[in-house]
Amino acid sequence: MEQFERPWSVPVAVEDIPETGGHYEFTADAATREAVARLAGLRTLDRLDAVFDVSRRVEGAAVRGEVRARVGQNCVVTLEPIDSDIHQTVDLSFAPSAGPADEAPISRHGRPIDEPPEPLEGDTIDLGAIATEFLILALDPYPRKPGAEFVIASEDGEGDSPFKALAALKKQS
Repeated sequence: MEQFERPWSVPVAVEDIPETGGHYEFTADAATREAVARLAGLRTLDRLDAVFDVSRRVEGAAVRGEVRARVGQNCVVTLEPIDSDIHQTVDLSFAPSAGPADEAPISRHGRPIDEPPEPLEGDTIDLGAIATEFLILALDPYPRKPGAEFVIASEDGEGDSPFKALAALKKQS
């Protein structure tokens, strides 16, 4: 089994979840935020917290809640810093891992389930890993400052271009 970096780990054993469900609120400390920021390729991660309601199911568990963060990225056009707030909803179901030969899960009504449950490896759910994953999924892969525009040089030769600069150098020699 491959081992992935898990900078934020908050394991909850399924058997420890109360019958009525459990409510979990946690905030990442500075060292954890730094490790998550490095993993996510962020300039800064000033705040990272999560609130989850976890309930047991006949087989497995369900996790619902929200991940909130204050992230710092760089504008892809100007390279200037951008700070933004993340509010990402989480709604997952977990079930024991299916064998490789198993088909897509079927509901009790005989229809395929649109979203199959996440595999429950062992007897724990890592809420910190879920929070990290949903933070990364919520990030804008191409952050842009308001009003920043990428201007492409026109094809008619007007404007600056690397080839125009090379042509000017060639004329000088």
